[in-house]
Amino acid sequence: MEILKLGAILRNKLNILKKDKKIGFVPTMGALHKGHLSLIECASRNNDIVVVSIFVNPTQFNNKNDLKSYPRNFESDIDLLKKVKCDFLFLPDENEMYPDEDSKINRYDFGYLTSIMEGKFRPSHFDGVGLIVSKLFEIVKPNSAYFGQKDFQQFIIIQHLANVFMKELNVNVVRCPIVREGDGLAMSSRNVRLNDEQRVSSALISKTLFEFKEKYNEYSVNNLKTIIKDTINKDKNFDVEYVEIVTDPDMLDVKEWDSNNKIVVCVAANIGNVRLIDNVYFD
Repeated sequence: MEILKLGAILRNKLNILKKDKKIGFVPTMGALHKGHLSLIECASRNNDIVVVSIFVNPTQFNNKNDLKSYPRNFESDIDLLKKVKCDFLFLPDENEMYPDEDSKINRYDFGYLTSIMEGKFRPSHFDGVGLIVSKLFEIVKPNSAYFGQKDFQQFIIIQHLANVFMKELNVNVVRCPIVREGDGLAMSSRNVRLNDEQRVSSALISKTLFEFKEKYNEYSVNNLKTIIKDTINKDKNFDVEYVEIVTDPDMLDVKEWDSNNKIVVCVAANIGNVRLIDNVYFD
């Protein structure tokens, strides 16, 4: 595995390799876990060269305390990547990705996709996501890029970025399934910040979603959202931010059950100072 900190050097190396090899790309913010490794495994199965990036992107944090407390374990991340199929690790610093204030200006308008769910509670978050992913795509120019279903809204927005705003690069944006802990908790870099009591409580999100997946059509859409929220909030550790039921891939608000649409139930909840998200298909 070759570790590079300058985008120009990585770009030049990959431009040579792309002449006869397929490039798979997995962008991350580090604190790697089995969910990230599943993305890397998918990339390695379908490409000749795998590139992983680690960059904690400041422009997507609307909460400075969240940015400050985001886990950074670069040495252990590197050790982990050495054990899997990772040919290049791109490890830039902030000056490399944002050399001046102008480079932090949002380039894209994703419309309503950034005003609902995560966008409603994290203003400008997806502006930062779209900006950094576009910069990384311009450097790596991958054939395919891999993202997890846990960040469902993020995936939809990045797919839109690739298909509408950066279609000249012809990046295939691949969605990979959520990887869960044994008790059902969706794997996340933020999980390490949970204390023992919170960690036990945290499994309630997925438990509730999978429980109601089996009987969702016994309720109206609005009633089900209320029941899911109330069920999770019964645990004193939780404060549910939202429960939304939307279509995939358009992310339109579901008013009533319709078997013609793929339906995703999405939850965001705070547990202590940690914010968790999850989603499950109801079909």
